[in-house]
Amino acid sequence: MTTFLSIVQIILSFILISVILMHQRKQSGFSGIFGGGTQADMGGQWQRFNTLTKITVVLAVLFMFLSVVLVLLS
Repeated sequence: MTTFLSIVQIILSFILISVILMHQRKQSGFSGIFGGGTQADMGGQWQRFNTLTKITVVLAVLFMFLSVVLVLLS
């Protein structure tokens, strides 16, 4: 079981790396590092993300969850 999950973890990491590399670069300088400023309304934040960003978030959560599961199994 641990071997199978480790293989899934490796495949998931390559997919996550490739999805992150597909993002377009934003030319916002240092403001992009710290969130790009403030946003007045925090409701509806998920709808403002584009599809690639949503895929990245889901893959990152899956990667972290699988990492915790692998640590608990070992």
